[in-house]
Amino acid sequence: MVQKSTWSGVMQRIPAVVLASSLFWIGPALGQSTDEFVRRVAISDMFEVESSQLALTKKPDRDTSAFAKRMVKDHTNTTKELKTLVETGKVKAQLPSQMDAEHNKKLDDLRALEGKPFDAAYDQAQREGHEQAVALFESYAKNGENADLKKWAGKTLPHLKMHLSMAQKLK
Repeated sequence: MVQKSTWSGVMQRIPAVVLASSLFWIGPALGQSTDEFVRRVAISDMFEVESSQLALTKKPDRDTSAFAKRMVKDHTNTTKELKTLVETGKVKAQLPSQMDAEHNKKLDDLRALEGKPFDAAYDQAQREGHEQAVALFESYAKNGENADLKKWAGKTLPHLKMHLSMAQKLK
């Protein structure tokens, strides 16, 4: 009886948003559909490229500038690789043509900033985005349903981990 009331009390104190965000990441851990993986990767790549191109126009500090150039190059390449997998029929999925509302808002928020506030917000967005990408790719490489996409996720994962390490070092 004590355990039940203790657990109940804990659950009542956890905000719904925390539970919802936890459930968001449980899905990928249990296996993810090819369509959902492709959609999330494509949107992530769009955000990486667009936010990094924006960063280069804002005259960021030297570290952020070098990182942004690398992100434009690398994520343009992963976008091409993913598109090739879909176009050749190895992966049966629909590529989105634009970012979702969440990523559009992040990009709009970045557009409104200049100088050090921009650098800080861009750097934070890159850390968070690459943490999510690493988790996404790890999950699909381990539990994905399409063999070609699973192989590609495994091949791409070390590059994303390197990007995350680079993002974590941004000032």
